[in-house]
Amino acid sequence: MTLRERPKRATLLLMAFGKQSGPPASHQQLQDLAELLERAGHEDFRDARGPMGFNQRQAGGKFTRDEAQAFIDELEAAEDAANEQPAAARPAAPSPPPEKGPLAEVPSDELAAELRQRGWTVQKR
Repeated sequence: MTLRERPKRATLLLMAFGKQSGPPASHQQLQDLAELLERAGHEDFRDARGPMGFNQRQAGGKFTRDEAQAFIDELEAAEDAANEQPAAARPAAPSPPPEKGPLAEVPSDELAAELRQRGWTVQKR
């Protein structure tokens, strides 16, 4: 078999590890993305890595223009969907914990005696 007779093989596009595959995101895009992430409840890019599906490079704040725009669009769409949800469909805010538990009615002397009987050390404040 000669060189000309060999079947053509697929060529891989090689790129250095950790390098971007396009022009870097603008400063404004990064600011917008960081603001949207903060509104979504994330502290920074690293905090959003798992939930947003960022790779290691993106978690470090390095995005291409297309990547940044795609994440911006995704976050804005999620924000719009949340704002359009009627109030009745939104999950109710969790109720505050009760200020007094079921043992609030039991006299402290009885509680202390029970705890001592079970091996606890009890001190008055």
